[in-house]
Amino acid sequence: MRTVYLGTSDFAATVLRRLAASPHAPALVVTPPDSRQGRGRKVSPPPVAELAKELGTDLLQAASVNDEDALARVRAAEPEALLVCAFGQLIREPLLSLTEILNVHPSLLPRWRGAAPIERAIMARDPKTGVCVMRLTAGLDSGPVALRAEVELGGDEDYGALAPRLAALGGDLLVEALDLLADGTLAFTEQDDAAATYAEKIDGAERRLDPAQPAVELAAKVRALTPHIGAYLELESGERLGVRRASSSAATPLRAAEVAADEDALLVGTGDGVLRLETVQPAGGKPMSAADYLRGHKPPALA
Repeated sequence: MRTVYLGTSDFAATVLRRLAASPHAPALVVTPPDSRQGRGRKVSPPPVAELAKELGTDLLQAASVNDEDALARVRAAEPEALLVCAFGQLIREPLLSLTEILNVHPSLLPRWRGAAPIERAIMARDPKTGVCVMRLTAGLDSGPVALRAEVELGGDEDYGALAPRLAALGGDLLVEALDLLADGTLAFTEQDDAAATYAEKIDGAERRLDPAQPAVELAAKVRALTPHIGAYLELESGERLGVRRASSSAATPLRAAEVAADEDALLVGTGDGVLRLETVQPAGGKPMSAADYLRGHKPPALA
């Protein structure tokens, strides 16, 4: 099928690579303009733009795909299907009704509609998650679902491990959906709106680990935000100690917010259980094992 692909992130780039290797390779890729990213605030292209250039695919970088110029470029590509994955822009009329629009969404809809489905599934300690290919509609991830695939969510799996696994699955699922669409056999099932949950965007305040909360919830938050966002503990000194890998335990009783050393780890007392810090990141430094941190630091006092 002749397609146009709309995406932005690393996740979307993985899906694009799979799509480009299929009979449905896009005639046009649409992604936002270059922007300032990372700690250095260097102007960089979105991952999808970098891959489109590598693939030699016609590329449009647009601040809004709904603008007249962008809409004209999409129409000129004469797509039989528009494909959307982690794009970050709302698609409005008349583009919304131009042709069939399929969206790759990394959750088991209707659970975790919204901006941060992978993070929210990990934070909620869901036993499973997955990917859906759905028809894009005006509602927030509320369109009917065509295909879905489930994966077990490992108890120690962080975002950095789970997202690529779901992206690879999403690419395969999208190609399968396009094969069925080309044959005229792609069927859709309406979602149960009453069962919907929402994956709100991660707020900056959520990065802080509150020792009053249970250790199992804090460990899940660390996994959900590693490595792309990052969780941290606020120290009495006013600095932040980043936490890149942690696990929960009830083996060593500590008061909430009390910190102790345990050979190769830092132990933090919480509202229920102990949070075992295994990889940390001092302010202005690089991630290091807790054992390496303890060679140059005493167990810190928390704010």
